[in-house]
Amino acid sequence: VQVAESGGGLVQHGGSLTLSCVPSGDIGNIYAMAWYRQTPGEQREFVAEITNHGATRYADFAQGRFSISMDSKTTYLQMNELQPKDTADYFCYAVEHGRSRDDGSWGQGTQVSVSP
Repeated sequence: VQVAESGGGLVQHGGSLTLSCVPSGDIGNIYAMAWYRQTPGEQREFVAEITNHGATRYADFAQGRFSISMDSKTTYLQMNELQPKDTADYFCYAVEHGRSRDDGSWGQGTQVSVSP
């Protein structure tokens, strides 16, 4: 499976942005799709995840502000009330059936910048 993100950009404090992730390859084997983010010098951190059954979970900082959803082709991350501390590169991650959660597929990332 391969994944490709889009939708990043520059947004003002308090604004909204929606990221998209499109998988390709053996998409029928995908168990869950997740979003992570990373800032320079920091470890990549979990943002949100959705399984193919629709179960979701969120990082504490994302709860109530971010929403992950999935349709037949795309996984979305709707981000509201954005703050400068949300500035990061956002990465999509696909977890497949029969493979370790640590052995998923990463995209190239999409940059989100939130101005003060």
